[in-house]
Parts: sequence; C-alpha cells; structure tokens
Amino acid sequence: MKRKLFSVVLSVFALLLLMGAAANPQPVSALVAEEESAPSQEAALETEAQPTEDPTVQPGEPAGEEVPAEDGAPTEDPVVEEEPTTDSRLLFDGLPTPLTLGKYYQKGVTYVSVAGMAQLLDPDAQIEWDGETMTVSTQTLSLTAKAGQLYVVANGRYLYVPEMVQLPENGQLSAPLWALTKAFNATLLYDIQTGITTVTRGTGAIVSGEDFYNTEDLYWLSRIIYRESGNQSLEGQMAVGNVVLNRVASSIFPDTVESVLAQKNQFSCYKSGALAKTTPSQSSIIAAKLVMDGGVVEETSGALFFDSGTNSWAARNKKHIATIGDHKFYG
Repeated sequence: MKRKLFSVVLSVFALLLLMGAAANPQPVSALVAEEESAPSQEAALETEAQPTEDPTVQPGEPAGEEVPAEDGAPTEDPVVEEEPTTDSRLLFDGLPTPLTLGKYYQKGVTYVSVAGMAQLLDPDAQIEWDGETMTVSTQTLSLTAKAGQLYVVANGRYLYVPEMVQLPENGQLSAPLWALTKAFNATLLYDIQTGITTVTRGTGAIVSGEDFYNTEDLYWLSRIIYRESGNQSLEGQMAVGNVVLNRVASSIFPDTVESVLAQKNQFSCYKSGALAKTTPSQSSIIAAKLVMDGGVVEETSGALFFDSGTNSWAARNKKHIATIGDHKFYG
C-alpha cells in the first residue's frame, strides 16, 4: 500500500515539472547568455555616474581651455627667424653679396664699402687705411680713395664722384659702386624690372692713365683750365673743361681740343702764345683728367659758352644755365 502511494506522489511531481517547462520554453543556454550580457544594477549605476565632459579635463578646470604645462614638462621651442646675412638685390658673379658691404644710397647713387668691394673683386687685394685715405693694391691695380674728395684715383685715372667719397657712421670708407667696378674693370648692370644690381668680375684693373689720356689734349686742356679758372673750385675748373669738350663733341665746332682753342675770337691767349707758356696747377691737371674720363658737372651739362662778365656775346645771345664761382655758363 505504501509503495503504491509513493509511486502516485512521484507521478504527480513529474507532471508538475512538465507543466512548468511548458510555461517557460526558453533554453537554459539562452538564459545563461542573457545573464552574462545584461549589466548588473551596480554597473548600470556606475555608468550613469560617469561624466560626459572631456575626460582629459581635470576637476576644477574649465573645459575646452588649454592647460599650462607642469614645471619640468617639455614644451616646444618658439620658432626664431634668422637675420639675413646677404643682400639678394646686389649680386656678385650671380650670388648675393654680404651685408657687410654696408650698401646705401646717396641721391640715387649706390655706395658700398671700398675695402669690402675691393676684397670681393680681388680676394688678394691689400688694404691700407690711415683713418682718412685708403689704398688698395693688387698685382694690376693701385687705387686710392680719400674721405671728402670728389674723385677716386685708379691706375692714374681720375673718376669723378659728385657726392664725394664718404665716411658714414659705420666707419667704413664708402664710394660709388660704379667707380669701384670701373676701377677693377668689372661689369655693372641694373635690371630696372627686378631692381637687382649685378656685378660681374672682369680683368681686375682699369687701363692706366698713361695709356688712356691723350697727351696733346691733356696738355692744352689743363692749360686753358688753369688760365681761365685756376683760382676757382675743382668743379668750377671742371665746368670750363666741360665747355671745351662739349665743343669738340658738337658739329658746329672743330673736333680737337687745340683747334677749338685756336678758333677765331674765342681764346685769345692761344693766339698770343701765352697759353703754350703756361704751367698748369696740379688741380687744373686733375680737373682736365676728370672731364677727359667722363666727369660732368651736372649744373653746367651741355654748356657751350662761359664768361666772367655781364656784357659778353653769350650773355646777350645764349641761355644762362648756371653760375659756378666767378663764371656763368650758357647753352
């Protein structure tokens, strides 16, 4: 009887288990996976507590602002632009020249250091400087330049410098670039479109004065300069020499210095023989060489007549151009 009752109980328990399985058919494996993938309540609370701001921002710091580096932390060095050391607007043999040339402009004329340019043109050049006069010596050239002088002397040639050889505040004796390149027989070109000046090395030396100056022209020109303006300034003497050479170049006057002086009713001292007996001064010889080498006193450019009076033929018939010292000049 007891055994039968126990069998009935087992049967009822088995039936109840089957009924529970039918009510929840989800597999056990699915329940395990669902438990693993679902966050726990604590995890969910932690997730809700996480800040939404930039995680790199520390508490108490405003978001979006740069945080200064802590002491000792490496920082980037600021970019420092180097000062230029060369002048790309003045080229020598195609390369920019050093700023140590001290280039500057005086009334539209480019000035540079005499010593600096000489050593560019000939690295073996020997430089002597006494604080006033500089001498540059190479195997083929002897050049002297003196502060305050109206010319540079190169191999006995006199090159006119209207604004004078200068000694600026930088202490570098300076002269026009054109005069120095001419002395070294280099080529000087200026490109008006780019504004670039180019110097190209040449033979290294200008033709000497002995070979350049016409001896006969120098003889007569230096004497007429002395007779007419020996007591005037150097530029006053040059202006008289300019008039004589302007006549030589003009089609309405003779074509040599002596023939211009010998022309009727022009220079009476020539016809009398006094001019040939004249001994010119050193400044008159220099003035003659300056104008023979192309030096022109700008104020009297193109003048064909001069006088020291008020009632000359030129004063009555020609246009007055300028007055230098005791002379008036006419075109």
